[in-house]
Amino acid sequence: MQQGEIRIDSDKLHPLVQTLWRSAGSSETEARLVADHLVQANLAGHDSHGVGMIPSYMSSLKQGYLRQNQHVQVAKDAGAVLTVEGNKGFGQVAAFEAMSLGIERAQQLGMCAIALRNTHHIGRIGHWAEQCARAGLISFHFVNVVGDPMVAPFHGSDRRFGTNPFCAIFPRKDQPPLLLDFATSGIAFGKTRVAWNKGVEVAPGYLIDSQGKPTCAPAVMHETPYGSLLAFGLHKGYSLAVMCEILGGALSGGQTTHQSSLQSSVDAIFNSMTTIILDPQAFDAPQMQQEAEAFIDWVKSSPQVDEQPIQVPGEFEEAQRTARLRDGIPIDANTWQQILAAACEAGMSESELAEFI
Repeated sequence: MQQGEIRIDSDKLHPLVQTLWRSAGSSETEARLVADHLVQANLAGHDSHGVGMIPSYMSSLKQGYLRQNQHVQVAKDAGAVLTVEGNKGFGQVAAFEAMSLGIERAQQLGMCAIALRNTHHIGRIGHWAEQCARAGLISFHFVNVVGDPMVAPFHGSDRRFGTNPFCAIFPRKDQPPLLLDFATSGIAFGKTRVAWNKGVEVAPGYLIDSQGKPTCAPAVMHETPYGSLLAFGLHKGYSLAVMCEILGGALSGGQTTHQSSLQSSVDAIFNSMTTIILDPQAFDAPQMQQEAEAFIDWVKSSPQVDEQPIQVPGEFEEAQRTARLRDGIPIDANTWQQILAAACEAGMSESELAEFI
């Protein structure tokens, strides 16, 4: 455990987060869905999208950007293609409802493309892919972050678009799914927040300062003059980010990032997401699972060059869940104090908080 870090069991953290949002005015279902998502993000090892987002969400709510107790509305139903409106509500509710609609339609038709637009932060995209995989379905997700530029274009020197995640999942028989889930920036913005709160630097190659020069200081993402994140993989990550912006933002009927769509609040995070959901049973692939497992076995049989195991997508998250369910979820002291302050702002009393901590 690092200095200034606490560990809290997920079965204590979840009811705290759920009570916090109930106190702030969310319905029981909304509070549960938000708590489910945030705590599961921490359990999966993605603290950037976990309970550390609570202070930002609370600020967005108080500023009038985040709208509570909203539900998706179908804007267009074209059979295998659905477009739904998020109404700037909690993304944890909107994405859950959108995926539920898409799963039902894919089970009927063999596939569904569903576009979710104008919703508050939908968090860790892998959570929504896992929802599809639990139904036995494959999914691909293209996401943009509307009007909240943090990433510089390849050969550019200032922030022009968001961290624009891409995600894909493949369900396996009697095994955790293959899960690919990453921001197209080298690191997620939330990881700079975690580093900033801990008082540590990030690794080289992920940040530039306001002059476009390389830096390892996470403060450039949180204090003026602002710097920028860099896309992963040079031109390749940048190009994927562009496609996520267009397929997530423009194709959904939402917005892309440009001068007239810039957000006025750094705490207001809005996403659009276009998802393709496939039922593997609709394909003529009776050996699909055997072929997938044969490939995985082949890859893992490569002689290792060091003590690090050869992993396939999704194994990191599974290992993190196992460890954190056993040892508790680590939260740095600064983030924990910010969460407690947000709980008080939500209306929780000290005696209520004492029940959870």
